[in-house]
Amino acid sequence: MKYILSLDAGTGSVRAIIFDKSGNQIIESQREYIHKVNPKYQGSIDFDIENNWKLICKCIKDVLKQISPNDILAISTTSMREAFVLYDENKKPIWACSNVDARAYQETIDLRKNKELEKDIYYISGQTFSLGAIPRLLWIKNNDKDIYNKACYLNMLSDWIAVELGADIFIDPSNGSTLGLFNLKTRNFDKKIFEMSDLDFKFANAKVLESGTIIGEVNNKASKETGLKEGTKIVMGGGDAQLGTIGVGAVNEKDTVILGGTFWQQEVNMKSPIIDKDARIRINCSSISDLWQAEGIAFYPGLVARWFRDAFCEDLKEIAKKNNTNAYKLLSDKSKDIPAGCYEIIPIFSDKMNYISWKHAAPSFINMTIDPNKTNRYSLFKSIMENAAIVSYNNIKTIENFSNINIDYLTFAGGAANDSVWCQILADVLQLEVRTTKVKEATALGAAICACVGVNLYKDFYEAADICVKKDIVYYPDKNNQKVYANLINKFNDVYKIQLELADKNLTTHMWKAVGE
Repeated sequence: MKYILSLDAGTGSVRAIIFDKSGNQIIESQREYIHKVNPKYQGSIDFDIENNWKLICKCIKDVLKQISPNDILAISTTSMREAFVLYDENKKPIWACSNVDARAYQETIDLRKNKELEKDIYYISGQTFSLGAIPRLLWIKNNDKDIYNKACYLNMLSDWIAVELGADIFIDPSNGSTLGLFNLKTRNFDKKIFEMSDLDFKFANAKVLESGTIIGEVNNKASKETGLKEGTKIVMGGGDAQLGTIGVGAVNEKDTVILGGTFWQQEVNMKSPIIDKDARIRINCSSISDLWQAEGIAFYPGLVARWFRDAFCEDLKEIAKKNNTNAYKLLSDKSKDIPAGCYEIIPIFSDKMNYISWKHAAPSFINMTIDPNKTNRYSLFKSIMENAAIVSYNNIKTIENFSNINIDYLTFAGGAANDSVWCQILADVLQLEVRTTKVKEATALGAAICACVGVNLYKDFYEAADICVKKDIVYYPDKNNQKVYANLINKFNDVYKIQLELADKNLTTHMWKAVGE
């Protein structure tokens, strides 16, 4: 039996996952990172290259206890987006940051003194300063001249893993486009953006190769460190959200995916890089070379659900432990009896995306009653679920409006897709058919599909997705709830606007706002 190895460097942990050639998940090993915070620089979160590589090696060794290295056909990688690595002229990594690094506050402020610059760059790259690399690179230029002067190459964390395994320094368009340094049309670094940002073009030395391309082989050093067979093929992977869409079979124009984790991403495939003139929505290159993606982001639905569980449901956690289940399921099961709209409770957590000026109001519940039959932990929890669905609705409607794409159905993946109540709420709020897949680790499966295509197990992404992605449950919208949710969406949008104004006036505290806001 032959297998594929996916390596996934997420925001909080790294995973090694073994798939068979048909896309079935066989073995997984996971390790949590310890992020390095530099006390000298507020908001800095370095990516610890040395120690995190050791963790990756441990994960690989774990899965190889059950699978012979001779049976690994190919390896591919994926990672959190926006996080990048710098290398010197000898191709040695010298600096890396996490995607949540926020040290470049002043650089963002300074960039925004030119009122048109951010939009001009957005119209080329599909990115703003909120998540991109430009402020961080300028921070290095201003604060660490030695690193800035030594740096000759830049790529993403997924690419760095490939380098450690034995590949040369490459970068792919799906992950690379999230830097804000790429031209969406050419799917490559854009010299004009570097000039507009007062950055040296030397950072663009890494060759751009599309996902699914063989980029090297496991070398002797990596073989000794990981246990992998020397000569095993390494295949270009991509960004986590982009590969997640492939991992659920969304490989055609109009295909729409919601990835429900800590953040919720709404991904819509496009045949050309259509730009939102108001710069509200992120535009990325897909991992498929003739597709692009409009991306909306809902902040923290998974994190808010975890906060609620830990703050108010300690007893349910104990009950769940005794019954070999989890507190989320107990909350969700009880929330089934709560009517749509949760007695008009309005949850103020994430808001629709506004990429050019991105911030969220203070978290709260609005319009509660003091009737315990209507306002209790089950109705509040269900309202949190409805908040994620409403924000997804708003983001998808924004995408439909500027792209002229009419979405017929969507695929739901990630941890939240395991919850049937959440799936049904999503179908009811969006009034769309919601499909799920059997493999919930969609991102890792997307990387595995890249590897399969790279070593010619399948002729292209379309054939690979058709074979590797297994459909699961389909949820159909309940028409009886359509009017309820339409009214709730309108109320939510009106109330959220007022709540955001309160935070902007410093009367309350923003749940989150982009660096420089």
